[in-house]
Amino acid sequence: MKKKITVLALGALLLAVSMSAEAQQPKKVPRIGYLTTAARLTDTPRVEALRQGLRDVGYVEGKNINIEYRYAEGKLERVPELAQELVRLKVDILVVSSIIAAEPARQVTTSIPIIVASAGNPIGSGLVASLARPGGNVTGLYQFSPELLGKRLELLNEITPKVSRFAFLNGTDAPAAKSMFFKEAQGVAKALGVQFQLIEVKAQNPDLEAAFRIMAKDGIGALVTESSGIVNFHRKTILQLVEQNRIPAMHSDQEWANAGGLMSYGSNRVHLYRRVGLYVDKILKGAKPAELPMEQPTKFEFVINLKAAEQIGLTIPQSVLYRADKLIK
Repeated sequence: MKKKITVLALGALLLAVSMSAEAQQPKKVPRIGYLTTAARLTDTPRVEALRQGLRDVGYVEGKNINIEYRYAEGKLERVPELAQELVRLKVDILVVSSIIAAEPARQVTTSIPIIVASAGNPIGSGLVASLARPGGNVTGLYQFSPELLGKRLELLNEITPKVSRFAFLNGTDAPAAKSMFFKEAQGVAKALGVQFQLIEVKAQNPDLEAAFRIMAKDGIGALVTESSGIVNFHRKTILQLVEQNRIPAMHSDQEWANAGGLMSYGSNRVHLYRRVGLYVDKILKGAKPAELPMEQPTKFEFVINLKAAEQIGLTIPQSVLYRADKLIK
């Protein structure tokens, strides 16, 4: 009897030790791959928004989640290579900045979930089957509102009533903006009785100074920019050229106005990066990207930088100031 009790006690002890060892096994910390066409220095607000979005749902970088960062630094040809690096690291989820980063990522993996922070035209590009049910390994947030370009032109026309020739600065990496957006804005320009001219810069080795020389030659009096990857990457240079040429300019999101641009009208792109945290949380808890609907912002902000207006000697009408969601002084 004593022998039987001893055997049972020993078995219980071994089981307890085994269970204790299992309990002490550290849980696997999820690893996120972050891929962007942007430069490390200028991408800080978006990265901070992503981290905050993860904290909102209980993930703290370095504690219960890790992030591998890859920056293409404006060199779009590097994106496929960087996507392959992250896939080789066997990250649990890929967070990418745009369609330009999402397409190469999807080509190197069909199993790792991909979350796009700000996709332009996910259906038109073939990235997803539908917005409600993406159908593959890609989901996330998108911005596709062709009517916004015309709205930006209207607002810019309102503060520059004497200008008759406007330019649309776009990169060759944003064909949708060139076709759908520009076509719609042309109708607005016609209704306003002004000309709206496309000025396109190459995605690789863009000659921005040449673009501004064309504008000067063609008598362009005001400018609208679009948030293509290459245009965003060269934001600092574009804003310097705008100021040097004293051209009133309207931009696509608040990051431009915060960086010294005159005006912006669009969604809060940084806020989209914070929303990425929700997608990360859902996927880590078992949701499939194929079944997670893509989300589009519904709120658009009009921001005016009064300091920028002063620098180019422009007075903003009071009626326009009243409609601004934010004034930067």
